[in-house]
Amino acid sequence: MTNELDHTNHDGQGGGTDHGENSSQGHSAGHDAGHGSTQPGGVLVSEHGYTLRLDSPILGSGLQTVSFRIIGPDGQPVTEHQDSHEKELHLIAVRRDMAHFQHVHPVRAASGTWSIDLNLNPGVWRIFADFHPVGHGQPMTLGIDAFVGGTYEPQQLPAADRTVQLSTYTVTLEGELVANEATELTFTVSRNGQPVTDLQPYLGAFGHLVALRGGDLAYLHVHPEGGPGDGHTKPGPKVSFFAVAPSAGTYRLHLDFQHEDTVRTVQFTVHATAPTTS
Repeated sequence: MTNELDHTNHDGQGGGTDHGENSSQGHSAGHDAGHGSTQPGGVLVSEHGYTLRLDSPILGSGLQTVSFRIIGPDGQPVTEHQDSHEKELHLIAVRRDMAHFQHVHPVRAASGTWSIDLNLNPGVWRIFADFHPVGHGQPMTLGIDAFVGGTYEPQQLPAADRTVQLSTYTVTLEGELVANEATELTFTVSRNGQPVTDLQPYLGAFGHLVALRGGDLAYLHVHPEGGPGDGHTKPGPKVSFFAVAPSAGTYRLHLDFQHEDTVRTVQFTVHATAPTTS
């Protein structure tokens, strides 16, 4: 199977990326920080005695092998992880201007060192590790900065838009983010003007959504309603998620969906409003 590594919005205006076939199965609801609660993950490099440690925080541009370890409370690399729906660890790499995004699954050596190839552009990147160590009650998300040399040309975040075009696909967004309130976000996928009703499971669902807060890249991992095989969730054209924004502000949504054995990513800019008052 192949997987295009650079989940990139090249023109900086909405859009998204086609990726190769990806059979990864993913995350479940009910996680703690960064997994659907009001407390975002990924802001800290160390939490609950666990630390994310890059072998080198300074990287070259282009295709680079990135290696890292999760150091446990005993000071040793963690070598036992609970599967999060068939994957031990999910890695998200985002340039800090949110112009480039990748979601990949590293390989772990017996020593506890993880490695993955990333396609990196010059600038400062945030690396998120989403994992569940054996013996710890909840999954967690840790984050660390990496610095990629070269001429850096930061991009403005695209304006908020409810419709994104990706090749022959059109994805529309309904719903609002509200600070500290669970709200429903519904994405509708069509192709050449026709509803897509045969989405394939990706990460254990018909869609996967990562939300990042502008300014600090606080990581919100939200989850779809229902899933394949539950007897009532349809494989498109609509995929719905419940999300809780920890604050008002600007967020970047990254939606992955799989169709015809290809994972595609579309991005939306949205603004979370202050909570309603009675």
